[in-house]
Amino acid sequence: MEEKIRHVAIIMDGNGRWAKKQGKVRTAGHYQGVENVRNIAIAANDLGVEVLTVFAFSTENWKRPEEEVSYLMKLPSVFFKRFLKELMEKNIRITMIGEMDQIPKETAKVLQAAIDDTKANTGMILNFAMNYGGRREIVLAAQAYARDVRDGKASDTISDEQFGQYLMGAQFPPLDLLIRTSGEYRISNFLLWEIAYAEMIFVDEAWPEFTPELLKQCLDQFKQRDRRFGGVK
Repeated sequence: MEEKIRHVAIIMDGNGRWAKKQGKVRTAGHYQGVENVRNIAIAANDLGVEVLTVFAFSTENWKRPEEEVSYLMKLPSVFFKRFLKELMEKNIRITMIGEMDQIPKETAKVLQAAIDDTKANTGMILNFAMNYGGRREIVLAAQAYARDVRDGKASDTISDEQFGQYLMGAQFPPLDLLIRTSGEYRISNFLLWEIAYAEMIFVDEAWPEFTPELLKQCLDQFKQRDRRFGGVK
């Protein structure tokens, strides 16, 4: 039976290297990457994906040059100014995982406005991982669980499923497929809990080169995978 794919995550890698190959500055690659978030989100929606989680900015990205970080923080405003109307027409809902309170106020304001404007939409969820780190997510979940145990709200024995409810994306279906672009074979601290039984596909194309056709090829490849979840079929 063909596997149904509900939740896809993408590590959008290679913007800077793509720009360098074009003889452009790194920020030009990031701008092109923003354009492609729109293209792939629309394609994923048309292909029946329920949740698309994109790795927009990691907790480690703060280590990059200040000028580049400043530019990256302006991109949500660019993205939503250009594409929010179209996303609304497509009934796409915007959500975010990560720590909003550490993001510059203007960027956080733009993100929150998009979340609020689309909260009634019932189509695909476009979920931005912004100021997000997988280890940090697990630490915050463990701290929240420890507080509940201390306050008598939770038992000191807990299942995987119960612990999962403390994670930032607890409301989403389990992750089915993780895609990384640009020929790198790393997870880079992304969705470490969620990828336990996700399928993974690594493609050579940089994120600005990742087309809707390539997305469809990845989804078709996923559907051919034999997912056993540790058991035997």
